[in-house]
Amino acid sequence: MVVGTDSISDMLTRIRNGYMAGRVQVDLPWSKLAEALAKILTTNGYLEKVSVDGSTLSLILKYNHKVPAVLAINRVSKPSLRVYVRKNNLPRVLGGMGVAIISTPAGLMTDKQAREKGLGGEVICEIS
Repeated sequence: MVVGTDSISDMLTRIRNGYMAGRVQVDLPWSKLAEALAKILTTNGYLEKVSVDGSTLSLILKYNHKVPAVLAINRVSKPSLRVYVRKNNLPRVLGGMGVAIISTPAGLMTDKQAREKGLGGEVICEIS
């Protein structure tokens, strides 16, 4: 990976491309943020399994009868334009059917968890 690139955008692009190519596994460079994001995706049923092997993060993609579990995955907050929301303005993806990942002072969490805890923060991505 080239220094200075957006590692989260790289991760989301690798996941999107892996699903489009029908891959079972996607490997990417490990970081705490990438691992935390992958664990949230696993908990919400978008990935099958996450494993760390040294400096590599391996993601096992999930399919439901050969249909990808992820239909759309979009980066919201970018290095050039950060998007912050207050606890009252947390986004709802597809009327609650999708998930928005929020970076809060208490760590990464879904929009639903942030709403329950009354926290706002930076909107990392939206997944449906």
